[in-house]
Amino acid sequence: MRLRALLGDGTAGAGIPGIRLLVGEAELDRSVRAVMTTDLHDPSRYLTAGALVLTGMGWRAEPADSDRFVRVLVAGGATALAAGQAEIGDIPADLVRACERHHLPLFAVAEELSFAHLTEFVIRRISAERATDLTAVVDRHRRLVQAAAGGAGLDGVLGLIAADIDMHCWVLSLTGRQVAAGGPDLAPGLRVGMARAHFAARERRARVPSRHRVDGRAFSLLPVPEAGGSADPDTWGDWFLVVEDDVTDRPDRHQALLGELVRLVSVGRDRVEDRRRHTRRLSEDVLNLLAAGADPAEVAARLRGAEPDDAGRTHWQFATATIPDLPAREARRLARELLEEALADQPSAALVSETGSGAVALIPGEDPPKGDGTESDPTTRLLRERLAAPAGTTAGGVRVRIGVSARVARADGLRGALEEAWHAGRIAGTRPGRVEVVGHAELASHVALLAAVPEDVRRAFRGRLLEPLRVYDACHQADLVGTLGAFLDCDGSWTRCAARLHVHVNTLRYRIGRIEELTGRRLARLEDKVDFFLALKLR
Repeated sequence: MRLRALLGDGTAGAGIPGIRLLVGEAELDRSVRAVMTTDLHDPSRYLTAGALVLTGMGWRAEPADSDRFVRVLVAGGATALAAGQAEIGDIPADLVRACERHHLPLFAVAEELSFAHLTEFVIRRISAERATDLTAVVDRHRRLVQAAAGGAGLDGVLGLIAADIDMHCWVLSLTGRQVAAGGPDLAPGLRVGMARAHFAARERRARVPSRHRVDGRAFSLLPVPEAGGSADPDTWGDWFLVVEDDVTDRPDRHQALLGELVRLVSVGRDRVEDRRRHTRRLSEDVLNLLAAGADPAEVAARLRGAEPDDAGRTHWQFATATIPDLPAREARRLARELLEEALADQPSAALVSETGSGAVALIPGEDPPKGDGTESDPTTRLLRERLAAPAGTTAGGVRVRIGVSARVARADGLRGALEEAWHAGRIAGTRPGRVEVVGHAELASHVALLAAVPEDVRRAFRGRLLEPLRVYDACHQADLVGTLGAFLDCDGSWTRCAARLHVHVNTLRYRIGRIEELTGRRLARLEDKVDFFLALKLR
């Protein structure tokens, strides 16, 4: 019940005679969930949040006691204080001031109103409202289940929530993919931010719900566990519910409805998980056949079982994912979840499974585009967009390494494609970013050669060429290293490089002269240009 029900004003119905508000007119919409009577100096062990506290003032021996007593009530989550006048007459001014100071509503209870009568009134109102709330929850539950069973889908179920209690909800995945919406679509950047917050909450095993604020908007994140599972952070999967509100401030009936919504979403997630378990078995079968050196015809037959309608024209490529910062079991699971979610809405289902060192996706597609390279390969571009912008799922500090192979049209090319994807992933492992995706085209460039060179050799090579320049830059606040990179990027063009650096050509010539003097190299020579180029790439 609301505090204003005690006074009987507005729509709260008839109040109770003999009670008068002294402090807290602006707080009359606070909820009362319980009532207790106490004259203890420190009643904290018996306090419950939302309690209306009744007192005969037996704890007050001097004015200073009032502030101490009120602080105890506020710390314990009391909703209001009602002080009886039977023994003390007028309520002491020090108690009124203490309640004003700590924003605790204060009522005066007249001598003719017994605490027993007041307690009975409050309990009766609370019980009546709880019965009404329960009826409303049951009705909403019935409509939610009917909507889900009637084929309305998750969008329709979320729409019912928005219309019924004015609460917009979305279901997102670990990568920020929007699975369902009960309001306007969330902006891509906001979805990524929510995915980061969800991942961080999962990592630190935050209490449910996890609260998140963006540009003054409050959001609550609730995990969607496996159907029949608990909401323990250990079971948080790759879906979660986003609610635009701090749901802890909502009435109990709204929170109960959200709990029911999470369970319905969990059922939908479990249906998706069933399909994914099937594709994982297919992927494992194909990987086992390749590892055993099976006849390509046998591998092709297994693939026809995965895509019977497209088997005659489908091309295939592999993507591998590893996460070096986590224990092996957790790394394999997260790598698989990331690949599954990043490839979830593709025209043909990818076959994703865990392996000993990460996860592998076998991805069907149409004929590869001409000049199939790093930027033109749709899979490489897709994975970069969904996993690397801006490391949306790695708020916990993990690094993700992705390798993508070229497409092949024949089963006898799959083993080579798998090796190519793993090699691309190893190259990704040499890079510093949180999420690195390397496509097959980079294997035909100097990048592949650099990745194969031992780290101590690479460190010595770049040190010999660039260390003299770094020392000079540090001592003279110069930028010889940056000038060298710009000069090579401009293919040795003096005018284009000077324009890029916003300096005169003569200044550029002086800097290049200093570089040649410090290193003993000549930038007019092709061999020296190549050495400098490789040294800069090894930084």
